[in-house]
Formats: sequence, C-alpha cells, structure tokens
Amino acid sequence: MLITTDMNRNEQWDARYKEAWQFVETNRRGPSRHHIEEHQLLNWMKFNRKSVNKGTMPAERKEKFQKLTDFIHSFHKINQYI
Repeated sequence: MLITTDMNRNEQWDARYKEAWQFVETNRRGPSRHHIEEHQLLNWMKFNRKSVNKGTMPAERKEKFQKLTDFIHSFHKINQYI
C-alpha cells in the first residue's frame, strides 16, 4: 500500500494497519527482522508497541493494535506436537 504525503496522520496509520493485517493474513506470521523487505512494517509494529507500553497511544488505536497483535499471536505454536 502506498502512503502519500497528502494523507493526514490518522489516514497513514490506518493504511499501515491495513497493510500489516493483510501481511499477517497472507503469511500467517508477523513481520520479521530477517527479511529486508519487511523492515518498514516491523519498525511500524515496534514503534506502536512502544507507544502502547508508554501509554501514549490513543484508546481507539490501542484497541485496534491489540487486535492485530492477538491475531499475530494466534499463529504462534506453543508445542510442536499439538
């Protein structure tokens, strides 16, 4: 998804959120530091995770971001034999 300069910050955040959700749906995992093409999305995830931990993220974004992280965690394997 292309993020342009004429978008406001909320529109940019929503566009990146949709891009992240689509990435997780397609790849069934979160962005990885081992793939150069995923670094931008990974940095967005890390920045937002830090904002949540600091308590500086608005409530509506925090709720959406929590859904995204829960979605990513739903693909984690707890035990290889399950």
